[in-house]
Formats: sequence, C-alpha cells, structure tokens
Amino acid sequence: MKKFVSLLIVLIMVLSLTAVSASADGLVVDTCILKEADDAMINNYSLLAVNPEAPFVNADGNAVTDVELNTVGAAALINWLLSEEGQELAANYGFEEYGEYLFYLKAGRPVSTAEIPMATEETKQIRLSTTTSVNDSGLLGFLLPVFEEKYGYEVEVYSAGTGKSIANAKMGNADLILVHSKKQEEAFIADGFSYVLEGMDAERLNWMYNYFVLCGPSADPAGVKDAADVKAAFKAIADGKFTFISRGDGSGTHTKELSLWPEEMGITAEAESFKDYTDWYISANTGMGACLVMAEEMGAYILTDKATFLTFVANDGVMG
Repeated sequence: MKKFVSLLIVLIMVLSLTAVSASADGLVVDTCILKEADDAMINNYSLLAVNPEAPFVNADGNAVTDVELNTVGAAALINWLLSEEGQELAANYGFEEYGEYLFYLKAGRPVSTAEIPMATEETKQIRLSTTTSVNDSGLLGFLLPVFEEKYGYEVEVYSAGTGKSIANAKMGNADLILVHSKKQEEAFIADGFSYVLEGMDAERLNWMYNYFVLCGPSADPAGVKDAADVKAAFKAIADGKFTFISRGDGSGTHTKELSLWPEEMGITAEAESFKDYTDWYISANTGMGACLVMAEEMGAYILTDKATFLTFVANDGVMG
C-alpha cells in the first residue's frame, strides 16, 4: 500500500511539473473559439489573374510602364487550383491533422479542365500575392509543392493583408492574387487590373470558403459565448471595454471586423474613428498569426479565420 501511495505521489509530481513546464514554455493556449458558424462570418476566397494591360502605378501613384507579367504561369496555377486534383487537395487539407476541414469548396464554383502546360525557362517563375490568412493556415505550403513538382514551376509568395496584397499587384509585382475581400476584389476588377481567363466566365473566381471565428480568453469576461449572435458579441466587448486586437491592416479580416461593431460607434479603418477607444481597442497593423500571439499574451478578444486559428493552436501558440 505504501509503495502504491509513493508511486501515486511521484506520478502527481511528474504531471504537475509537466503542466508547469508546458505553461512556462507557452505550450498551453488559453485563447479559444467563443462564437462561430454565424451567417455574418462566412469567409470567401477568390483567385484573380492580373491583367498585363492594367494601369500599373508605383507606391507614389506614378504610372509604371515596364511591367512584365507571367500570364502563362498565372493561368497554369489558377487552372490547377481549380482542377479536380487541386480542389480535392484544398478541400481535404487539415482534416487528418486537426480532425476537421479547414476550407470548404463553394457550390457552383468554377472548375477547370484546361490542359496545364509544363514550365519553361521563360514561364517557370510565378508571383502569387495573397493574404496572411491563407499563408498562415499552411494551405499554400501544402498545395504549392505538389503543383511545382508536377509541372516544374516555382511560385514566389507575397503574403500580407488583402489590401496590401492587392496594392502589390497594382504595382505590377504579382501575376495573380488569392484574397478574401469581395469589395476590394470588385474594385480591383473595375479599375482594370484583372481579366477573364480563357474558359472562365468572370474575372473573380470565387472557389472556396471557411469561417471567421471570434476568439478570446477561456474565462470570457464579456460573455461572448452566450451572446445571441456575433454582432451582439461585439457589442458586449465594446460595452465592457474588453481588450480587442484588430488587424488594422486593411486585410479581408480587418474589413469583416469593421462591419461587426455597432454602427453608432463609427469604427472605421481611420485611426481618428477609434481614438476614444484606444484604452481597449488595439489596432496592430500586422498579420493574422502575429495578432493571435498578441491576443494570447494579452488575454484579448480577436476575429480570425478558423484555419489560421487551428494552426495556431496546433503549433502551441507559436507562429513562424
């Protein structure tokens, strides 16, 4: 009996030390999903090929005339992503590791059966401008090596918020974009920066989606989990002045967040609009992964795409 008690005490000590060590090493993520699957939280992703005849401008707004785009490579990558192989890989990404799907295919999505050419020395380098939400989720790291190995291309990824990713393409620094802000995508098209690929019906190829999720500390001091819907949850955060981390970077996530605050608060992308809320509303102006780390450290609320959040938790709160 004494031997059993001694062993039990040792086991408890080991478990306690392990828990303390895990906490000290930052391996325990307290931030959790508190509100999801609300109709206002659907997160659509689109592919757009950049028009080689677009009115490109530099960072100062001056016209740029020496832009050379890889339209063959852009079409190859888009057609592969929209092929049966590419879509099946995207749809199944993450399930084996996380036990749930990270991305879903849209009903009525465009599907490509186009023949994909092998890369040549002139077409092998493809520049993709995309969001940190896609990149931080690990999706591109999963998909692109398959495409590159099969067809011989090399994809250079520029990852930032949707606004910055689109601005990068407007300067002629991308052959295609993969983003998630319908309003900004439509403006990109209206300004002449995209065109309809052969075999497609529109410039904006809306093919997959996931959900934004409202996350926060497990203690949930604002009572977000019990709110009637996501807009009521945002109101509860504002009413209680609980710390909230905003992307603040013109990204698709930032755009969605701005639409969820009570209208009378007047929060927009302009710093002047939230000057009275800076004691609890933090505009980080950085990517999704970095913002999640901030939220975890500060015990704050945050809006994020679910794919990046699950990757964040699986990585024990560490984002590269």
